[in-house]
Amino acid sequence: MMDEYSALDKFNSPGFITGKPIVLGGSEGRDRSTALGVVIAIEQAAKIKNLDLNGARIVIQGFGNAGSFLAKFLFDKGAKIVGISDAYGALSDPEGLDIDYLLDRRDSFGTVTNLFEETISNKELFELDCDILIPAAIENQITKDNAPNIKADILVEAANGPTTLEATRILHERGILLVPDVLASAGGVTVSYFEWVQNNQGYYWTEDEVNEKMRDKLITA
Repeated sequence: MMDEYSALDKFNSPGFITGKPIVLGGSEGRDRSTALGVVIAIEQAAKIKNLDLNGARIVIQGFGNAGSFLAKFLFDKGAKIVGISDAYGALSDPEGLDIDYLLDRRDSFGTVTNLFEETISNKELFELDCDILIPAAIENQITKDNAPNIKADILVEAANGPTTLEATRILHERGILLVPDVLASAGGVTVSYFEWVQNNQGYYWTEDEVNEKMRDKLITA
């Protein structure tokens, strides 16, 4: 698309589209920016709840691009990932799953639960005892039917629209802190904006610079 637009514009226009490979003018850190943005949101929410992420029990629905990076980031911070799912089911361990092992074992489609005999359903996943619940898959997963059974203190919307309006009201009434998708998942689009800026201004920012700028933007938000 960039080539076609540049041909029509008769000018090299890399800023026309974002999410490009680095060699074509993409931004450093774009591939994991959505997950890192979620982590930044989680860190701020944890401060509100006086929760230490080191040892915090976390459940993540989704083990795709965002979910897998997210699980790895949190695992490396000392969090216990007590539940995780993909399209085929979910895995749980109250002592925490070995995320490095799961990342090594997943197939080319990003699935891993089909390698294990003992799995649980998504319904059971959402009702696991945890500190933080992160729906990072598809929309309308937290509804008025399962919201009363959620045991987390914090729910972070890494997916787009995973919580219905009725469920949002229930979570609020129960005192569960909800971090909305418009904030929690803003890391990816923020770095896409940074890519556009770099293309248009002729800048090159290292991954550390990109991450620092993104952190500043999201914390300010």
